[in-house]
Amino acid sequence: MTDTLIRADDTDAAANAGKPYVRPDVRGFLDYLNSVEGPKTHEGTAEAARAMYLGMKDVADLPVGELATIKDLTIPGPAGDIPARLFDVRESREPGPVVVFFHGGGFVIGNIDTHASFTAEMSRQLDLPVVSIDYRLAPEHRFPAAPADCEAAARWVASNPPELGRTATSLVLSGDSAGGTLTITTAMGLRDEPALVPVIVQAPMYPAADMNKVYPSFDDYAEGFLLTRDTMIWFAEHYQADFTHFQGSPMVGSLTGLPPAVIITASLDPIRDQGRAYAAALVLAGVPVTFREAVGNVHGFITLRQAIPSSSGDVAGYLAAVKDAVVEAEGQRVMAQAAG
Repeated sequence: MTDTLIRADDTDAAANAGKPYVRPDVRGFLDYLNSVEGPKTHEGTAEAARAMYLGMKDVADLPVGELATIKDLTIPGPAGDIPARLFDVRESREPGPVVVFFHGGGFVIGNIDTHASFTAEMSRQLDLPVVSIDYRLAPEHRFPAAPADCEAAARWVASNPPELGRTATSLVLSGDSAGGTLTITTAMGLRDEPALVPVIVQAPMYPAADMNKVYPSFDDYAEGFLLTRDTMIWFAEHYQADFTHFQGSPMVGSLTGLPPAVIITASLDPIRDQGRAYAAALVLAGVPVTFREAVGNVHGFITLRQAIPSSSGDVAGYLAAVKDAVVEAEGQRVMAQAAG
């Protein structure tokens, strides 16, 4: 079943003016950002951009808050250890689904800490353990380092190592932006060569799913809406992905047989149309999809809940949809297992 849920808070004034709807709190945040002097992300080094992104966390996002379990992990990877962190609203739990989360940041910036507030909230809202993966970043580690690490990490969680302290009966894959892309590529990798437990839901947020085509949103929101075209190009130059390979651009690969999807995009995002196209392509491939769009919001909103308070509603709606998808998929998994 395809469930398209679009927020209905667009305004006639914006439509009549031929301009996109921008929420008041989004407009206030954008006006602030656009008034700040200093280098933009694409105008400095990767190290400077990482420091800027991390430094914005406490200003733009909510605190991590209370959680019963926050535990650092080390995952063996294809080129050395991969740092990870377990977030769990419970101290211990019965066997069940485990979320594997991949942070955003254009494959160049971001880490476990920049997304810790969101992953903690994800555990609280889903009542599931969340394992956040600190995969290798470009330009020090170019494509395909990131997808290789993410697939290895997901397989490690699926193997139920004792260090995890949780027994996974299935996996839920999630991530935002670049992490949304990695969500899709990991789901594809585990479809083609299954792990020890199945992936039952993929839940990418504003993913870069098709880098072989210039969609209208890439030009429509090229400047002034947080993520810019220049920054996207800067990320691509650092990462140097092979867009003829599904790990570089997922929509060049087959989508048949992928797990049910929950996808959310932001309407004021240069890569909005890639997320929309991916959702539509999944429908055509016969994959169950729940699609949401945060109308009037910008790319990266899941880590902007303090700067843009209305983003909390988008996050809550997304997580509610993920929870519904997990309950349905896990129920089907259990019934199929019993029948087998």
